[in-house]
This record gives sequence, C-alpha cells and structure tokens, in this order.
Amino acid sequence: MSIDWLTAPCAQPDADLAESARLHQMQLTKPPGSLGMLETAAIQLASLQRSPKPAVDRVWISVFAADHGVAEEGVSAFPQVVTGEMVRNFATGGAAISVLARSLDAKLDVVNLGTVNDPGDIAGVRRAIIAPSTANFCHGPAMTEAQLEAALTVGAESVHAALKSEAQLFIGGEMGIANTTAAAALASALLEEPPSCLAGAGTGLNAAGIQHKVSVLERALERHVTATTALEQLRCLGGFELAALVGAYIAAAQAGMPVLVDGFISTAAALTAVSIQPDVRPWLLFSHRSKEHGHTHLLMALNAEPLVDLGLRLGEASGAAVAVPLLRLACALHNGMATFEQAGVSTA
Repeated sequence: MSIDWLTAPCAQPDADLAESARLHQMQLTKPPGSLGMLETAAIQLASLQRSPKPAVDRVWISVFAADHGVAEEGVSAFPQVVTGEMVRNFATGGAAISVLARSLDAKLDVVNLGTVNDPGDIAGVRRAIIAPSTANFCHGPAMTEAQLEAALTVGAESVHAALKSEAQLFIGGEMGIANTTAAAALASALLEEPPSCLAGAGTGLNAAGIQHKVSVLERALERHVTATTALEQLRCLGGFELAALVGAYIAAAQAGMPVLVDGFISTAAALTAVSIQPDVRPWLLFSHRSKEHGHTHLLMALNAEPLVDLGLRLGEASGAAVAVPLLRLACALHNGMATFEQAGVSTA
C-alpha cells in the first residue's frame, strides 16, 4: 500500500509559546490552576496556533457519511437506509450537528463516501463515493487497498479546504449505520482488548443486542488476526468514514491545524491515526466523554482528558461542537483577564 503522505512529518507545537502561555496564566488575577482545564486548553491552543492570543472563532466541521457491510449481521437498531437519509438531513439543516454548526457560525462540510440508499446530488453535500458500503468484515476485509487510500485522501482534502478557509480549529464527525461496530472492532484490535470491553449500545441496542454485537466482533477479529499494523487493521475492520477521519487527523497535524475530537467513533479514528503517526497526538484536544461503552478505554490509551461529560453518544461531531464554546471562553479568559500587576491586586 503506497500512501506515502501518511508518514510525512507532522508540524511541531511551539514549546516556547506553551511556556509563555503557562507563565501568563500564573500572572492572571486568580489562584494558579483555579480555572482547571480552561487554562490547559488555552495553553495548548497557544502552542499549536503559535500565537500568544489563541482563538477558535473560525471552526470547520466535516461530517463523513458511509455505510458498512457488517450491518447485514443485525448489529444496529436502525435500518441501513438511515445513513443516506441523514446525509440529506445534514444538508437541509435538520440534524443536531446542523443546528450546532449554525449556532457556532461554523462551516459544515458534509461528505458522502458511499451509502446503500444513495440520496443523489444534494446542495451542500460533497460526493466522494467510493462504494455503496464497505464489505462485511465477518467474511473478508472491509476495504480494498484502493478504497482505503481513497477514503484517507477524502479526509485530507477536507482539511486542505479548512486551511484555505483560514479555519482555526478542525472537527471531524461521522454518520453510518453499524459504525459503532466497526469502531469497536478497530479499537479492540488496536488495544488488544476483548470486544466485550469496547462494544456498546450504539443506536440503542438492548443487552441481548449488545451480546450479539460482541459475538459478531469476536468472529471478525478471529478472521483478521493476521492484520497486525494499524493501517491493515483499519483496512480490514474499519469503514470509509473512519478512514476519512484518520486521514483528516494526520493531515491536520502535518499542516499544523488543531483538532477537537468528538466521541467514541472519532476517538477510535484518533487512536488509529496516532498509531500510524505518533506525532499526531499533540494536535488533538478531546471534547467529551461519550456514554458509549468503551470510550473510556480509548481515552485512557491516548492519555486524554475530555472537556465535558454530558452523557452524549450521538456522534455527528455533536459532542465536539458542544465543547467549542468552552474553548472560546478559555481563549477569552487567557486573552482578556488582567494580570495582578495590571489590576493592582496583591499576589499570594
């Protein structure tokens, strides 16, 4: 597989600006550390944006949609036609992420990589069709090498578009019936943990449905036990939208674009990206702790502390979008608070 750009060097955060931002936080009129993760986020953004005054006013949200062959195993509470229907819903403004993007004045980039229920040409949707769905990974690899390369490239293209628009923050989202199954399979392979630790309710499965999902994952993992690299595990067990997220995260880190990671599926993609290219990790901020079973395992593997825990498990980049106002407030506090000297306030 020749996807040479995946291993190109990532940009390096500015360590001097990180230290300068940390010292600035120490001088603001508050006890050191009293703003918790808002301080940490502002310092990280200052380092990544190479600016003493970080900002996330211009946000780009890419939602990648694709269907999964493993859906035929009955691992979702919703029919597969929903993926294509939701693509239309994103574009016409009725989905959660559509509402959130409008509220944030963020650019919403909807990308269709292939759905069994093809909605056709829709204004506001980029068609990057690879196939109607991946193959059922219980019977063989989810993707061919060419399909994987195409999906990774689509993700990178969204980042390049975000850079052209001068976005200050990239968010990736996903939609695809059965994609929590694909994400759990990928996470289980990457972490070398049993599927029972990673598989959750997804679209709303009951206990019996989750157990069936686990058995499907066990069959798939046994079939693809020889896939030992992150890239091969992605090809055999992932999906087009998962691969697009991986490509986007790697391209963002290479270009020096901060990323806010969404929930379980996006974090599985983030772990894959970091496994392929470890220098991606500093460019990732984590928005929320998903209620989807297994997300905590992924966060621990990435040594990540999310900004909020609201019991969300929708996907679509919705959790990341919800966290954007916190990042904006973190920047406002960092840039706008007075120092002890400026305010004439005594230090400790």
